[in-house]
Amino acid sequence: MKKTAAEVWTGCLSFIRDNVSPTSFKTWFEPIIPVKLEDNIITIQVPTQFFYEWLEEHYLTLLKSAIKKELGPDGKLEYSIVMAGSSASTSAYTTKVPPTDRRAVLNPAVNAPMDLSSSKTIRNPFVVPGLKQINIESNLIPSKNFDNFVEGDCNRLARSAGFAVSKNPGGTSFNPLLLYGGAGLGKTHLAHAIGIEIKKNFPDKIVLYIDADKFTRQFVDAVKNNSTNDFVNFYQLMDVLIIDDVHHLSGKEKTQDVFFHIFNHLHQNGKQIILTSDKPPVEIVGMEQRLLSRFKWGLSADLQMPELETRIAILKSKIYKDGIELPDEVLEYLGYSITSSVRELEGALISLLAQSSYNKKEITLELAKKIIDRFVKNTQREISIEYIQKVVCDYFKLSVDVIKSKTRKREVVQARQIAMYFAKSYTKFSLATIGAHCGGKDHATVLHACKTVNNLMETDKRFKAYVDELDKKINLNA
Repeated sequence: MKKTAAEVWTGCLSFIRDNVSPTSFKTWFEPIIPVKLEDNIITIQVPTQFFYEWLEEHYLTLLKSAIKKELGPDGKLEYSIVMAGSSASTSAYTTKVPPTDRRAVLNPAVNAPMDLSSSKTIRNPFVVPGLKQINIESNLIPSKNFDNFVEGDCNRLARSAGFAVSKNPGGTSFNPLLLYGGAGLGKTHLAHAIGIEIKKNFPDKIVLYIDADKFTRQFVDAVKNNSTNDFVNFYQLMDVLIIDDVHHLSGKEKTQDVFFHIFNHLHQNGKQIILTSDKPPVEIVGMEQRLLSRFKWGLSADLQMPELETRIAILKSKIYKDGIELPDEVLEYLGYSITSSVRELEGALISLLAQSSYNKKEITLELAKKIIDRFVKNTQREISIEYIQKVVCDYFKLSVDVIKSKTRKREVVQARQIAMYFAKSYTKFSLATIGAHCGGKDHATVLHACKTVNNLMETDKRFKAYVDELDKKINLNA
């Protein structure tokens, strides 16, 4: 009986799972969808061009082995990439296993924002011959590198994209690379890290980091001094231009206009552009549409608030770098308590260390509670799903990992349902998100859990006492 595409790909995944880490499998293989199987060619759908390039660069050998195992030596793999703004997927690449050739069929209307075949390098009359060799300060901060950037589910795509750019600046499909997210989540750190890595890999490339406000001030000064051409020509020299907080250009029409021309020149000449913003392009207000459309040419990758494990890893990285040791319970308390931003998390750690040093007190959980409560006293602490799970698990003397597992033991199921109930009551997350945090449950399971808890509270006095006591504990420390 002939196998289906889904059956073949399931076999491939079984082989792949045994050869990569669980995190890599979840990030790079679970999102893949098998599309069809014809003439010994399996077509798989991947979400982005970047996703395709990452698989080709890092997992091609593994994919070849998996396909050969399932389809034999004549098996072939075809990628179907869903293009932004396209309702249908475009069959863009076919790879033979083993590969003998590669063809690319690109849809110019979707995948190629401009025709560069006739573009020529613009010679700038204001550029003195040999200026390229002048040492231009990059403005990069050495401590903000990849070694000090803690990776987690919250930033994996952005970090992976940044690292790929650092290996081949201007030569990937994610140009520009736009990193977006709230304040204090690591956008600036990652932008510096990419620039530093590029300088390490390509010492002769001219890399420049600048925030959008300073860029605007420089342009205003250039207009006043009648040196706009010099300003433009200087920025056209860059091999890699990093503009931080590009959303600050909103409402500044003339600055946007000059940046538009700089952007076009750099992009057309294969130079890398890296941008950071507090929001994705579609949400930036006051920016010219022609610029916003160019921001979408490459990859927009978001950075979110780190999950608990990553927050604790950030704290451990920080104290390790400074040669400090702290009890795990203190680090866990900090991780549970500070959920607004990485910047605030590090600020709380610094406050704790400073208080300990000035008052010559040992850092204990009690001291941490006093300092952190004072640190966030003027800020209403948001109750997180992780915090609720911790309180519930501590109450029932269970580990958080247990309620995230698939076990159906009665006491675990009950604790899981109570955690879901409080998560729905005290957070703004959707039922699907709550379920994902509780072991990958779906929204129907969460809804059933909430109904079960409500019903038991009405019929079981002892159970109601549990819930009331937990309610007080959650609100007491929140």
